[in-house]
Amino acid sequence: MANILVVDDELGIRDLLSEILNDEGHTVELAENASQAREIRGRTRPDLVLLDIWMPDTDGVTLLKEWSAAGLLTMPVIMMSGHATIDTAVDAMRIGAQAFLEKPITLQKLLKAVEQGLAREQVRQAVAAHLTAARAPVAAAPVAVVMTAMSEAHNSPQESQMFDLDRPLRDARDAFEKAYFEFHLTHESGSMTRVAEKTGLERTHLYRKLKQLGVDLTRSKRNS
Repeated sequence: MANILVVDDELGIRDLLSEILNDEGHTVELAENASQAREIRGRTRPDLVLLDIWMPDTDGVTLLKEWSAAGLLTMPVIMMSGHATIDTAVDAMRIGAQAFLEKPITLQKLLKAVEQGLAREQVRQAVAAHLTAARAPVAAAPVAVVMTAMSEAHNSPQESQMFDLDRPLRDARDAFEKAYFEFHLTHESGSMTRVAEKTGLERTHLYRKLKQLGVDLTRSKRNS
């Protein structure tokens, strides 16, 4: 279970989110403003932060910028607001926020966003650890660690996928994305609905993406 920081100036929302997350087994720290959030982030690294945008002392987007500039944005941050504009939400995502929840927040949306945030961070940490361990003196050396790291993060049998870093960025990105979606399709036994939920994509966007990458949808069903 995770250590989650909830930052919101409304007591009722802090109490509600704390109760829900505690029931899910998470440890929750509460901050009613940016000042308290800074203090908590200064002494610990939460696994995930739920951050309100509109607060009386410093707004959430400004705090997000501070953490990013100081190198403290090392955890997934989910923004929350009942009055934010689309531009504000896009700005927060550009800075580094992982998701945006509109108030009032439903139980289902909250738990889904938290689950996805923690899962993506677990994968990111596993990939980073393997890349660090596999880093060789020759910068262009191929790396065969990405799919292994993903498998470990999901406690499933390991798979190995070779990625040649000495190639154009677009080609390298496409190769990674194809391996990423093939992994999730196999892990979810070919269920497009579950893959869409896991990857955070709409089903229509997911279908277009898989077709663009040349992913074989029948393969995942044969391997399940």
